[in-house]
Amino acid sequence: MNKSFPLLKRIWQIVIIILLNLLVIAFFNTGAKSEASALSKIGSRGTEVKQVQTKLKSLGFYRYTVDGIYGVSTSAAVKRFQKSRGITADGVSGSKTLLYLGVAKTKTAGKSTSSKSNLNLLARVVSAESRGEPYKGQVAVAAVILNRTSHPSFPDTVAGVVYQPGAFTCMTDGQFNVAIDSGAYKAAQAALNGWDPSGGAIYYYNPKTAVNNWIRSRPVIVTIGGHVFCK
Repeated sequence: MNKSFPLLKRIWQIVIIILLNLLVIAFFNTGAKSEASALSKIGSRGTEVKQVQTKLKSLGFYRYTVDGIYGVSTSAAVKRFQKSRGITADGVSGSKTLLYLGVAKTKTAGKSTSSKSNLNLLARVVSAESRGEPYKGQVAVAAVILNRTSHPSFPDTVAGVVYQPGAFTCMTDGQFNVAIDSGAYKAAQAALNGWDPSGGAIYYYNPKTAVNNWIRSRPVIVTIGGHVFCK
């Protein structure tokens, strides 16, 4: 019997063990990466996918089980949502889609304004000032408030901006105290998540009712529904 055979056998055993260990490590690393960095698209799995499905389900775009698996049904639901928001309908939950869904990290004009009190206050103003306006216009109203918190001409808190004397007509006509529309919370949260359809505006007005010539002289950025948003 060849004396080198036991040695060769032992070497092959060690090689096989090493290879098996490398395969196990690769398997778990792949799983961790897909969980942590899945840009949600068909084939993705993980927490982010569950968040996307949950949000879509709450908005009525997804009717199936929230299982964390990005399949054809999830992709189709994302496309329907994207079309409803006027963004590219590719079925992929990229950064813009996640932002519109409210799944992206909260950020607003360099300030952390995601507290419950700020959300409630924003929603109350949105409801009072833009009830009946399109969703995009409601988000824009909330964005104006947030934009003011970073502008040197205004207070640097949401409460300071909202309660600034003469800033909003809803504070004087009683609308501020009317029950908040449920949709106003969604619009306020979208603005808190960073969506700004106003294009950075710090003022808005209704051209049908505005009598102040100064506000009408402001440079217009965009018109959404019944409101003109300006600098």
